[in-house]
Amino acid sequence: MRLLLVEDDQETADYIIRGFREAGHVIDHASDGQDGLMMATDAVYDALIIDRMLPRLDGLKLLSMLRAGGNSTPAIFLTAVGGVEDRVEGLEIAEDYLVKPFAFAELLARIGVMTRDRRAASIEDTVYKAGGLVLDRLKRRVERAGQVIALQPTEFRLLEFLLRHKGTVVTRTMLLENVWDFNFDPRTNIVETHISRLRSKVDRDFKGELIRTVRGAGYIIDDDA
Repeated sequence: MRLLLVEDDQETADYIIRGFREAGHVIDHASDGQDGLMMATDAVYDALIIDRMLPRLDGLKLLSMLRAGGNSTPAIFLTAVGGVEDRVEGLEIAEDYLVKPFAFAELLARIGVMTRDRRAASIEDTVYKAGGLVLDRLKRRVERAGQVIALQPTEFRLLEFLLRHKGTVVTRTMLLENVWDFNFDPRTNIVETHISRLRSKVDRDFKGELIRTVRGAGYIIDDDA
């Protein structure tokens, strides 16, 4: 794999770089957000490892700019900022979030999962359809009735999970564990909020309700929309 690390703490950067090189990977390093943005724009990487608190350009802004420019490279935030709200904010645009201090073995495993999922997309189903909606995993593209729908990364993951379980009721707990990687109930309305946002994009201007609420159970997508 070829990776990009954007980390301003040199000791941490040296530790990560040494670990990935010993594991047989190529890793480039930027010590501030502005250089990281330039490097991620100019080269192709399999994954990005980004600190949130960076000089010149913070990690959230860096990745937001990449996503706005169409860069869908899998990214993980590696940061000391570990509150639930901070994790939720980070997972809006990144595929994963790891709080410092961390074990290198865990970082290596998480990168492996992110990149494996992308490689697996070439042999698994890459297109999901329901009610006139089409989601293309490889192109990171969603459209309904021929109209392209722009989704944030979390919205895309949420819709993909619902489509992968088309015809089956998906519970709130399942969504928390698989979309947000929460193995507990943080007592927030995060699922309901994102379902509402998703509906406003995939249902509001189209004929037929795609995402249905099953009272007391969860949510379902089927072909009856």
